[in-house]
Amino acid sequence: MAQNNAIVCDENGVKYAQINSHRVCFEQFGKGKDIVFLHGWGASRSAFLFVAKRLCFNYRVTVLDFAGFGDSQMPNEPYSVKKYADDVVKLLDICGIERATLVGHSFGGRVATEIAVHNSSLVERLVLIDSAGIKPRRKPVYYVKVALHKMLKKLGKKGLKGSSDYAVLSDEMKKTFVNVVGYDQRKDICKISQPTAVFWGKKDKETPLYMYKFYLKHVNGAQGFLLDGGHFSYVDDFAKFMAILLAYLKDTD
Repeated sequence: MAQNNAIVCDENGVKYAQINSHRVCFEQFGKGKDIVFLHGWGASRSAFLFVAKRLCFNYRVTVLDFAGFGDSQMPNEPYSVKKYADDVVKLLDICGIERATLVGHSFGGRVATEIAVHNSSLVERLVLIDSAGIKPRRKPVYYVKVALHKMLKKLGKKGLKGSSDYAVLSDEMKKTFVNVVGYDQRKDICKISQPTAVFWGKKDKETPLYMYKFYLKHVNGAQGFLLDGGHFSYVDDFAKFMAILLAYLKDTD
């Protein structure tokens, strides 16, 4: 077991850092300026490994598993976006990373935004991909379902079936999920000051295009790039994504 603020490696070279009450798993490749990849909800560091390994010839890249995902331990309390961001900030300190480019997909974009605004000196630039963080527009039927769900629970009956992401979670992670999805970052998005590239899938239904337009409108100087595909646009349109990302990194170095 690693001691506080210590790093240990397993026999395959995977690294673990003890942060607060749990171990966070991560891997690093290459040398140069730092790029840190933050995966989406329900994913793990493997979601970005194939991207990171394309960049490690010119950069030092770090891929990590958020607490409760991949090979990182479950936190002993419900987590929030702020706490996930704090984990990343502490990991950067442990690794001696003073300033990095943050690449965040979906939920990872939430965490990247939190760090960019509240620990701005650590962030050189942002790359956001189909990023969460904006409270979604709800149709009236949504609020009817919520009211019905609460009424059924008061009557001692099972509520309506919710998100599949929610249904498979442990009790602690269900509370964490509620904390995360209810966190509206529109005010923070307007405070992002770093150079920012925003990638989005034209067919993204999880984080629809109006969210993409919000980033472009409210992040000063943000550059937007539409990709073919859905919520995992960087996978769906990988060749285009990599070509633009490499050019963007070179132009902003």
